[in-house]
Amino acid sequence: MDFTVARELNSLYIILDIFFLIFLGYLLLMKKQKMTFLFGIAGAIIYFLVDYGIFYLLLGTREVVGANTFWFLLWLSTSYGFTNFVWIWLFLNKDKRILEWSLLIVMGWVTVALLSANFGANFSQISISRGTSSYHGVMAFILFVGYVYVIIHNLKAEDEERIPILRLIFIGVIVQLSWEAVLLVSGIRPLEWNPIVINSLLETNLGLPYLFFIHKALTKRFSEDLSVDFGAEPTVY
Repeated sequence: MDFTVARELNSLYIILDIFFLIFLGYLLLMKKQKMTFLFGIAGAIIYFLVDYGIFYLLLGTREVVGANTFWFLLWLSTSYGFTNFVWIWLFLNKDKRILEWSLLIVMGWVTVALLSANFGANFSQISISRGTSSYHGVMAFILFVGYVYVIIHNLKAEDEERIPILRLIFIGVIVQLSWEAVLLVSGIRPLEWNPIVINSLLETNLGLPYLFFIHKALTKRFSEDLSVDFGAEPTVY
């Protein structure tokens, strides 16, 4: 299925979002969530490599009108890559303050979107779009491989060693669905069902099995403040 994923926003959105990203990063470091912060940076880099390197340079499906493509996609990738990966890591950590962190991220997205809509009329307008037919099949295959591995693991594992598949799916869907919904209700994304449904089921969710094992490996050796802990007990899921 091919459909176009599009957004229209103004440059005030970018300015406000950068302040929110700095604020979120500051809170993480203040709370000594160093590993979470670095995982968010890794997410920003991965999103940029995918969006600019694959979608724009390799496949030619990404189009940006009204802004420099490189710098705009660098901001866009940092914005959603950082916040998405931070949120995912906090979920995988079973952070005791996950409700507070979740509300902060979602309210930040909503506030930035609505403030820019109210006060951004005199700022430059930017429109972006990308097709999906050239890569959604590959994404579906990556999702299939990851979850099939988890399923096979669970079929062979004892009850206490099973991976929580429903929890992984919940995390993968809720993170993408949240910002897709914010874009939709704020008028930044056109009123269409395809992006919010298909993207939410696929685009972030495809990475959760792999991120689960990355998280498990890193948290066995490092604590959240990045101190090495060779005697750490395995995380119970």
